[in-house]
Amino acid sequence: MHMADALLSPVVGGAFWVATAGAIAWCAKKEQKEIDDRKVPLMGVMGAFIFAAQMINFTIPGTGSSGHIGGGMLLAILLGPRAAFLTIASVLVVQALFFADGGLLALGCNIFNLGFFPCFLAYPLLYKPIAGSGRNQRRIVAGAILASIVGLQLGAAGVVLATVLSDVSALPLQTFLWAMLPIHLAIGLVEGVITAMVVIFVRQARPEILDCAAGGRPLGALPIAKVLAGLAVATVLTGGVFSWFASTYPDGLEWSIEQASGKGELAAPVEGIHGLFAGFQEKTALLPGYTFKTGDQESDVHRAGPSAWPAVDSGTTVAGLVGGGLTLLLTIVLALLFRKRQRIP
Repeated sequence: MHMADALLSPVVGGAFWVATAGAIAWCAKKEQKEIDDRKVPLMGVMGAFIFAAQMINFTIPGTGSSGHIGGGMLLAILLGPRAAFLTIASVLVVQALFFADGGLLALGCNIFNLGFFPCFLAYPLLYKPIAGSGRNQRRIVAGAILASIVGLQLGAAGVVLATVLSDVSALPLQTFLWAMLPIHLAIGLVEGVITAMVVIFVRQARPEILDCAAGGRPLGALPIAKVLAGLAVATVLTGGVFSWFASTYPDGLEWSIEQASGKGELAAPVEGIHGLFAGFQEKTALLPGYTFKTGDQESDVHRAGPSAWPAVDSGTTVAGLVGGGLTLLLTIVLALLFRKRQRIP
């Protein structure tokens, strides 16, 4: 659900940049007392894991479409909503800058849609009441699935609203909306199951992590090495190997655009703000499309068609490992900057 710049006007894109920057600043200020020596590496590893997990598109049967998890709900459950928002922002910044996944003009909108709705609406209003104390496995699964679905539905509606308000793509509201919501309902269901599985793993290893996130408390001296090691291994395997098996069908947003417009991809204006951002992104994207840079960007494995599956590609492996590492680094650096320094008596 990464929006491209072609969907947005400079005014709408800029408005979401301002809103997202304000939300990041607020989260950083409020989170100062909760980010400690245990939470910093947990945020970094979780950010790297979400980056790797988003590389794997899964096919939605009978649609010719695919989807990937957003990750906002999982991050909110394990880190708390504010730290989750900061972490998903780091993931999306790395994706946009170094992998050309999502436009730079659309970056604020993407962070808002994938971060704000699951972290600040679906998590506190749905997951926490359903999951309760977090000790009942069935309630965790139910809460994770329902909250993931609702969070992704709100994000999908946000994409449609921003697109229609921009009025640069001529996508009809009703047709676009009725394509986006059903396909992201299916994607949200899968994300909910994946979220529940990871949460249950963490609960079995260190249930205190869930308690601290739900209560807005620092992790303190809680030993979390086992959890960090498990997530790190999962990140390396997901980004380095499992990413070869990502679906080659267009993702839910691309599929919905095609249903609404009859075109697989919309072209962004080549001049003005759009051209400026596109030129900058072309220079910063080290591995565009999660593979080695070539003269033909249509070599992106996600556009190669069903015959390219599985895409056993060293470029994809490098992208998964490098991207995970960059996300880990950026998240940790930001967390350390935001952390309130203890005064020396």
